[in-house]
Formats: sequence, structure tokens, C-alpha cells
Amino acid sequence: MTATAPREEQLWSRCAGCASLLYRKRLRRNLDVCPECGEHSRLGAPERLRQLVDPGSLRLLADRLPEADPLDFVDVLPYPHRLTGARASTGLAEGVVCATATIGGHPVALAVMDFRFLGGSLGCAVGELITRAAERALDDRTPLVLITASGGARMQEGALSLMQMATVSQAIAALREAGLLTVSVLTDPTYGGVAASFATNTDLVLAESGARMGFAGPRVIRQITGRALPEGFQTADFLLRHGQVDMVVQRRSLRGRLMALLAATRAGRPARPPVPRQEPASRRERLADDGAALARPADPAAEGDDGTPAVRDAWDTVRMARHPGRPTTLDYLDSVFDGFVELHGDRLGADCPAIVGGVARLAGRYVMVIGHQKGHTTAELVARNFGMASPAGHRKALRLMRLAARLGLPVVTLVDTPGADPGVSAEEQGQAAAIAENILTLTVLPTPVLAVITGEGGSGGALALAVADRVLMLENAVYSVISPEGCAAILWPDRSAAPQAARALRLTAPDLRRLGVVDEVVSEPSSAAHDDPADTAHRLRAALLANLLPLLDVPPAMLVRLRRQRFRRFGANRVGARADLR
Repeated sequence: MTATAPREEQLWSRCAGCASLLYRKRLRRNLDVCPECGEHSRLGAPERLRQLVDPGSLRLLADRLPEADPLDFVDVLPYPHRLTGARASTGLAEGVVCATATIGGHPVALAVMDFRFLGGSLGCAVGELITRAAERALDDRTPLVLITASGGARMQEGALSLMQMATVSQAIAALREAGLLTVSVLTDPTYGGVAASFATNTDLVLAESGARMGFAGPRVIRQITGRALPEGFQTADFLLRHGQVDMVVQRRSLRGRLMALLAATRAGRPARPPVPRQEPASRRERLADDGAALARPADPAAEGDDGTPAVRDAWDTVRMARHPGRPTTLDYLDSVFDGFVELHGDRLGADCPAIVGGVARLAGRYVMVIGHQKGHTTAELVARNFGMASPAGHRKALRLMRLAARLGLPVVTLVDTPGADPGVSAEEQGQAAAIAENILTLTVLPTPVLAVITGEGGSGGALALAVADRVLMLENAVYSVISPEGCAAILWPDRSAAPQAARALRLTAPDLRRLGVVDEVVSEPSSAAHDDPADTAHRLRAALLANLLPLLDVPPAMLVRLRRQRFRRFGANRVGARADLR
């Protein structure tokens, strides 16, 4: 809704759907839904909470976190200036409000995103706050209700914002293991990293009428495919028809539906004594102590010590990572591993050529290898969809991961993709949910997982194979929340600013090693991997063995615990503590 004139701002609004002039008090009484056409206006987090929870039950959780600008990011404005402006315009500390409350007498923990705050983007602080809300639900043994409204991950925080998808997902996994209900309510809009993680990997997914949800936004899909989009594409009704949500709910019915679901799950769950609540920091400290056994010294190549290769400009590294001659997953399967046996299909009707996987040997040990496959020629790239996995590709990878766990095989993933498939059919088949399920499963997979970024590590499509115990990265690879071209088009806005965006995103291996996203940088030959594939394969094989062998001795339960601790550290507190690394 938009105001008709400044003096009438508090009295009248014009409906964005039918252009009717509406009396503001009447509109508010109707929960900001147009009585003429049913258009659901976007709500801020405070108003959403007022509509949903029992009067007098709301208890806000702490939202003050250390100030963090982990990348010193500047586009047309410095990132801190954008944060200051968002806080002034919304009155919020960050893009989510977290609380405990009751709904119809049923206690819950809530995390409500607010699109007014930098487009509801998922940054380190937002991820930390939602994770704390989930941990509070776990400690109090109450359900968790998430209200999502987001354009995706926060570009100004680079790969660290991408890590929040895994951090929050593993908090959801902990609630699932404890038998506690998780519910997400999709509101308009819910896209990108939020859609491909906690918005769709909860037990129940509800969509408010008028909501839109997808992994890629409509504008991106139109630009990439050049196709007109179907009528009602990515709307709540579209999602329901394609089996991606449990129900579509009118706003006036949302509180009642939540009450019914909470009552049903509470009735079906045997009473259990509450777990004494401990502060999140104490939990992290205990996990950090447990992780000391796997601590490794920083690799000198990543720290820029004397004798290391000269650091390339970030944009030059992007172009190097995209070089068509760069070794692919199938190349590495031929040169690093032995006896590869490829396995096909997602068992639901498709076999995505952008993902290859199967059983192989590494120094005599059997492992499950899964990776993105691009190709070297134009024909190969087209046949493999340029390494962009469809939902079937992510589900094939998921099937192989689960098979590896049942067989007791370690998983090695090779990541090289510009991102997940952004096409219309991918959205129809549940791209966001497929990525979210991979991330969720990897957080609890009871077998060693070792990921290598070999070329491009693009957004959620890369993270779907990279939630691992150890993450390695080839020297001339890149890993980012968004492509430099996409970032430049949104924030500058000028696609010609892609080199500047590449530098701002801190997407190179040395940058990500300093930020803690990557554990080790694997050096390449003096020129590049594509100039000496045999030497590159030798270096990668040695790095895989050095990192995998210690993981084989870790008990499965401890392995999962340490993996969760690895991603839990990417909250705002950790980022603030990392400031001295810049």
C-alpha cells in the first residue's frame, strides 16, 4: 500500500492490487488486507508479531550484536552507512525480530524477518539471531515458528552470509532430532538463500496468500532464459500446485492454523522434563574445546608468507576459475582417484548431467565422490548445463550421500558451478527445497565429508555440496554468495563494475582462508591448473589424503558435532572477533 498524499498518510492508503482508496483504520482492522481485492500488504516484524501472539505473552530476545563489516564492503555507499539507514528507517537493530511467546496458549520461539531492513537479507547477524532463537526453542523444548521475508543472502558480507544457510539449517536439524516441531510461514517475498535453507527445510511449510517464493527471482530467470514466465509463477498457489508447501493460508486464518498445528503436535508428544537452558556462548565454548583435536595449523600459502605465489587480482582470479581448460570433476576422477564407478539418477524420474557421482578409490580406500561437471567445449558445456544442477541433480547427490553413510564411506565433493539451475522448470520442481534438503542432510551425515572448491563456487548451488568437515580450495578458484556481475548490477548498479565487485566480495582463496570459510588452500602450478593438470592432480590428491585420513578416526557422533561447531562459528560474534584478520 502506498500513501495518497503526505497529509493523508495516516488516514488513507491506495491498494497496490486494485488501486482502491482505503481508510487506513479499516485496513488495519482487516490485518492490512484489502477488503476489495484481498491484496495482502507486506507487514513489518512488530506488526506481524502483534497479529499472531497472545496479548501480554511476547518476550523479545536480545538483538544487540557486535558491529561487523567483515569485508569492509563499499559499493556506492559503505556498508555501515546502509546499516545505519536501515536502522533509522525501521527502528529495528537487524532484519529479524526474535522472541518467545504463546499462540493460543502454546509456547513457541519465533523469528520474524522484516523485508524493510535491507530487503530482509540474510547476513551474519540475522543468521546468529535466528540460530539463537532455535537454540532457545531447543532448550525450552518448544516449537520454532519462522516467518520469512527476504530477497536472499546479504551480498555485503560475501561468503560469510552464505554460511548462514548452513548455520541455521543445522539448528533446525537439532530441533528435528529432539522431536520438536518447526514451522515456516512464507510471506512475500522469500527468495535466494533463505528459500534454499530454513524457509523450506522445516517440518511444515505454510504460505501466506499472495506470497512468492523461489530460489532465483523472476527478473534473473527472465534475463538468463529469455523466456516469458507462466501466469502466477512462484506464487503461493503455484507452490501449492507443485507440491512445495503444505497449505496456503489467508492472513486472517494464519493464527488459527498455527494454533491448530501447535495443539495437534503437542497432544501427540509425550511430556518430557525441560532441559536446563544454557547460554549459547557456553555451548559454543564447549564445542570449541571438543574441536581442539582436529585443529590444524594455517597453511602458509593462504597467509601470504614469503615465497608464496604472487596474489592475483580478484577479477583475474574469477576469469581463471572460469577458464574452459580448467580440469573438471571427470578429469579429477580420472587422475586423482582410481576405479570410478558412476551412479546415475535421483530415483524420482531424472538424471541431471550437471552432477556426476559414484564410488571410487583414493589410495586404496573407497570413497563416494560427487561433483559438478562443466566440460571444456561449447557442446560439453551445453550438454552439462554449464555445471548448474537441477533439482534432480541435487536429489541425486542427496541419494549418494545417504548411500555413503549407510555403507560407511567418506564423501568427497568437488564444487565447480556458477550456481544452481535458475530455469522455470527447476523452480517448478522445487529447486530451493532440493538445495535446502542437501544442506540439512549434510549437517547430520554420520560419515566424513570433505569438500573442494575446484573452480567456481557459486552461491547455494555450491553450498549444497560444501557443508563439510573440511573445506579445501584450489588457489585460483573462487567462492561467493553471488557472481561479481550480479552483485555489480544490483549494488552499483552497473554490470561493468564486476571487477570492482569481485574485489569487494573477497571471493578468492586467500581471502576466504583468512575469514575461516576455507580450511586450506591447495596451491596450483606456477601458471594455473589448466596448464599442468597432472601436477594439479598430484597436489590435490596429497591434500585430500592429508585432510581425510584424520577424519576417519573420529567417531560419527563426534564428527557431526564438530561439523556443526564449524558452521556455528559463522555468527556475528565470530565475525566481530575476526576483524583483526583484515
